[in-house]
Amino acid sequence: MSTQVEAVADATAAEELDPMTTTPVAPQLDKTMIAALVREAQANGMGINGENGLLAQLTKLVLESALEGEITAHLGNETHEKGASADGNARNGIRAKTVLTKGGPVQIEVPRDRAGTFEPAVVKKLQRRLGTIEDIVLSLSARGMTHGDISAHLADVYGSEVSKTTIFTITDKILDGMAEWQNRPLDPGACEECWATVLTLL
Repeated sequence: MSTQVEAVADATAAEELDPMTTTPVAPQLDKTMIAALVREAQANGMGINGENGLLAQLTKLVLESALEGEITAHLGNETHEKGASADGNARNGIRAKTVLTKGGPVQIEVPRDRAGTFEPAVVKKLQRRLGTIEDIVLSLSARGMTHGDISAHLADVYGSEVSKTTIFTITDKILDGMAEWQNRPLDPGACEECWATVLTLL
């Protein structure tokens, strides 16, 4: 059995708390939900891998959540908050970018600022191939990670480029994004999918 399948097979549905921060662990995908996701993907002509596969969707989610955390820390305000930052800078839409992952190309939306001073760190302006950020995707979706786990992983990804405060902001965005993605409506009939089928598809 592959490492990827083992990680998914070890998933549970229990929500735990990080004893250091009392922050919920990143939402986990149990076997029923994974089966539902695979069934939904099949119904929509998607696979696990590939440009529009489930892993690509999760990678896109994590990257865009991290980028939103970066620009929030850069400007000092949330997307829904009106007005510019203290220096007069503000969000200025997005630009599309395609990055190459282990599962295929993934198109992401990179936020921009008016002053042009925002320099993405998780995916740099000229960067096309992803690095260790991909490792966090499967861990988030299959095993679940605490706020502290994600922060530590991101600290390794970013190195000394960003502050601890920014790391925590990015972590919060990723947790929020995962929760929203996993709570979206699914086809009820998908829950009847056999777990053995899921293993053969991964």
